[in-house]
Amino acid sequence: MSLGFEGRDTRRWAPYAFLSPFYLLFAIFCLFPVLFMIYLSFHIWNPAEGLGSMTWVGASNYRLALSDPQLWQSLWNTLLIALMSGIPQHLVALPTAYLLVKLGAKAQRWLSISYFMPFVSSTLAVSLIFYLMYSPNSGIINKTLLVLSEMSLTRWAFGWVPEAMPIRWIQDNYLIRYSISFVVFWKYVGFNILIYTAALMTIPKDVYAAARIDGANAWQQFWYIVLPMLRPFIFVAVTMTIIGNMNLFEESFVLTRGLEQATQGGMTISNYLYRVAWEHFDMGSAAAISWILFAIIALITYLYFHLFGHRGQDAH
Repeated sequence: MSLGFEGRDTRRWAPYAFLSPFYLLFAIFCLFPVLFMIYLSFHIWNPAEGLGSMTWVGASNYRLALSDPQLWQSLWNTLLIALMSGIPQHLVALPTAYLLVKLGAKAQRWLSISYFMPFVSSTLAVSLIFYLMYSPNSGIINKTLLVLSEMSLTRWAFGWVPEAMPIRWIQDNYLIRYSISFVVFWKYVGFNILIYTAALMTIPKDVYAAARIDGANAWQQFWYIVLPMLRPFIFVAVTMTIIGNMNLFEESFVLTRGLEQATQGGMTISNYLYRVAWEHFDMGSAAAISWILFAIIALITYLYFHLFGHRGQDAH
């Protein structure tokens, strides 16, 4: 039996009807916010005064943001924190994953909880715990340093601690970057260990066996076999670290008590964006800053891909 015109038309449009909920949600929650942010970045707008208060200012928001010293200071803070937390993540995660694979499946099963738990924990909860640990007078970090300075075995290394107390880990503009970087490192190193562990398990055991027959020790196997074969995975992991660290917000916001202390050294560019938007209610400038941040992340990612991406893709 042949279908009529209406039947053929229904069958042609049926797939689009089933996909329409996705497209509708995508347009509302993804496409519209992006287009509205572009439009907003060329206006001055206080949301408390309604949409009718929007005033066209052209590129003035971008010029104002780029001429603000706080933007460049927050960008510098973000880059330093990204480097101080990102590089150690991979320097620790890769050898640790290699060691876990060598120890076998049982060790991986028992240790996976310990190194992956920080990643699945709430960022807010982790930051609050470290905020208490960094306390100058009652924090466990300063207390531990004092105990180590009094022990005979460690006095030689920590003898300077009593004179330096109280160490203001999150109140001092110089130390706050290191304090935030350690929290970010502690939270995300487990995620990279998981990536590298999965990547190492893709290397055939025959490769290791052939290397042992040729006389390669464990270090030579790691340096000449593992690292070259993991270049694609390293590239992906580092790219995610770059994007994530450049968007850093919660850790620095909590540790600086909502930007009330150590703001010169602890305020990231996302914190600066938040301050412009919700403290000064300048949504147009905040939108412009968000696009500046997008351009910076895109540029850094492009440069990283241009310098290292092709070597990572050609590793196999």
